[in-house]
Amino acid sequence: MGVTTTSAGPSVWRSRVPGLLLAGAAVVVAAGVHQLLPSLPLLTVCVVLGIACGQVPSIRSRLDGILAPGIAFSARRLMRIGIVLLGLKLSLIDVAGLGWGVFVSTVAVVMLSFAGTWALGKLFRLPGHEPLLLATGFAICGASAIGAMAGVVKAKSSEQAPPIALVTLCGTLAIFVLPVAWHPLGLTNVEFGHWVGAGVHDVGQVVATAQLAGSGALAVALVVKLTRVLLLAPIVAVAGVVERRRAVSEGATRPPIVPLFVAGFVAAILLRTFVPIPDPVLDAADTVQGVLLAFALFALGASVNLRRLVTTGWRALVVGLLAWLLIAGLALAAVSLVG
Repeated sequence: MGVTTTSAGPSVWRSRVPGLLLAGAAVVVAAGVHQLLPSLPLLTVCVVLGIACGQVPSIRSRLDGILAPGIAFSARRLMRIGIVLLGLKLSLIDVAGLGWGVFVSTVAVVMLSFAGTWALGKLFRLPGHEPLLLATGFAICGASAIGAMAGVVKAKSSEQAPPIALVTLCGTLAIFVLPVAWHPLGLTNVEFGHWVGAGVHDVGQVVATAQLAGSGALAVALVVKLTRVLLLAPIVAVAGVVERRRAVSEGATRPPIVPLFVAGFVAAILLRTFVPIPDPVLDAADTVQGVLLAFALFALGASVNLRRLVTTGWRALVVGLLAWLLIAGLALAAVSLVG
C-alpha cells in the first residue's frame, strides 16, 4: 500500500504535464500579443486563444484525451489559487475612500445586473446553471467569477462554456465601444472611469478601457471594479447555502457553505487591509495571480464549442448582449446619480 501511495502522486502529475505545457505555451503567446497590443488585456487574449484551440479538430480530440488532466487542473485548481491571490488587490480602506454614494450605487449595480441577467437567462430558458453563471460573470468579474461560481454549484464544463465565451465577447466589445460613447454622453474623465469600473466585466478589460481617460479615471475605475470583485464572496457564499440545501433535500453529499478558496479570498482582503505588506511582495503576488488566472482562463476557453454556441446557443447570445446593455445602462445611471 505504501508503494502505491508514493507512486500515485508523480503519476498524477505526469498526466497533467501535456495540458499544462499547452496552457503555458498559450500564456507565453498571449503575453507577446499583449506586449504588441497593450489595449488587449492578457487574460482576454488567453480566453480567445483557448477558444481558438478548442475549435481545431486535432487539438479538440486531445483536449478530451491526453491534455484533459492538465487542462482540468488549470481550470479548477489554478483558478482557485488565483482567486485567493486576487484578494490581495483589495483594501477595504480604498473601498471606504469611494464614499457611501459610490459604494452603495456600485452594490446596487451588481445586485440589479445579477438579478436582471439571471432573469433573462430564465426567460430565454437557458439550461442548467447557465443563467447563474452568466449573471455572476457579467455582474462581478468576468470569466474568473464564472469559474468560482461553477466550482461551488458543481457546474459542468458544457454549462460554463457559453457564459465564458459571451463575457469575453462583450467585455472585449466594451474596450472599443465605451470610449466612442464617452464624449457624446458628456462624461468627465473621472465619470468615464466610474462608468467603466461599474460596467465592464474583467479587471484587465477595465484597465484597457479606463486608461484612455488618464490616471485619475483609471484609479477610480479600478477601485469601483474591485469593489464589485469584493461582492464575489457573499454572492458565492449564498449560492453555496442554496446548493447545500438542495443537496440535503436530494440526499447528496453536502458541499461546504463557504468553499475554502472563497475563505482564502476573504482572508487575503483582510490581510491587505490590516497588515502592511511590502510593495515587492504585492507585486510578486500580482504577477503570480496573473499567470495562474491566465492558465485557468485559457483552459476555460478551450472548453468552448463555438459551432454548438452558434447553431444551438443563439438564446445565450441574445441574453449575453441584453445583459451587456443592461449593466452598461445601470452603471451609467449610477454615475449620473452620484455625480
